[in-house]
Amino acid sequence: MRLLANAGGMQRRAIRQWRAASDRTARSAAGIAAAVVLTAAMPVQAADGCPVLLCLAAPSWRAIPECVPPIQQLFRDLARSRAFPTCAMAGAGNSASHAWASAPGRCPPQYSGVYDGPDGPRHSCDYSGAIAISVDGAGFATTWWSTSGNTVTAFSAAAKALLGTWDTRFDDDYTAWLISQPAPRN
Repeated sequence: MRLLANAGGMQRRAIRQWRAASDRTARSAAGIAAAVVLTAAMPVQAADGCPVLLCLAAPSWRAIPECVPPIQQLFRDLARSRAFPTCAMAGAGNSASHAWASAPGRCPPQYSGVYDGPDGPRHSCDYSGAIAISVDGAGFATTWWSTSGNTVTAFSAAAKALLGTWDTRFDDDYTAWLISQPAPRN
């Protein structure tokens, strides 16, 4: 992927817009909006933490064409046990971290399963890991990913209020799972 001639200017403008945002909501919104500008201007090699952080905080990273290559590279890197990338420009309270999925404790119930193993019940999770995004020091979103490239994102209430629209698959799957559960016995 070739680097655009005005990439430096676009990045500087995006950074100025980020720094100029005075309140937390505006700063968060400016960061998410800057995702398209920053990722469009960056060549894709190894996963770079800045576009990764911005893309994972977007309402749907798959809907932003410039986000697809760095996020797919991130998943390939994580599947190979490479370290999660960092972003020096993220600012205080803005970060991402990775943890491996493990059912039943670290896997959403709608994606967990139990089957009989030779030594008793075995738990499984449809996803390999989870990437937690924090904005202004608070949980913003968690993206569950699998080595096959499948992902689903759980957005916090604050993220939903800020974004207005988001990929609802996690919520839809959870609602369907809840409906499928047996009614409690009295």
